[in-house]
Amino acid sequence: MSGFLACRAHAFFGLAARLYLGAIFLLACWHKLVDPAAFAVDIATYQILPLGLVNVMAIVLPWVELAAALMLILGFRTRGAALLIAGMMAMFCVAITIAVAKGLDMSCGCFASQGAAEDPISWRTIARDGGWLILALYVLVLDRTPLGLDRLWPRPSAQPPPLDASKEPS
Repeated sequence: MSGFLACRAHAFFGLAARLYLGAIFLLACWHKLVDPAAFAVDIATYQILPLGLVNVMAIVLPWVELAAALMLILGFRTRGAALLIAGMMAMFCVAITIAVAKGLDMSCGCFASQGAAEDPISWRTIARDGGWLILALYVLVLDRTPLGLDRLWPRPSAQPPPLDASKEPS
């Protein structure tokens, strides 16, 4: 199993997954940044959040999506970005599942604020988001040496240097 985890190909598969997910999230956040009011309506339509949090979510979430997408594409703090994406995808899957279970006739609000007639939510939407969740988890768990800025500027080790046994503390 450790041989599988250490496979060098994960860096290349991880790069493809990162670029794909980063592009998806760049596309997804664009309309939300341009028209947060329409995105707020999309969020409110889910009937999950209290109305007092809808506008906050409509303003904050697109910026988190943008930051995570850019971090994935650049390979900067890759695992943290993958964790953000995986968390958002899990949250989106739960929200869409609740909406489908309630029988709400709506659009997911993922890319552009379209009506339910053009882009209705369904179990296919949940499966699509589940696939993106799996890709984010792949990057998080298996892409240990990502191609990108993380490889150029590795983080310093969090472990303290070992103590020299020959020296006694004073």
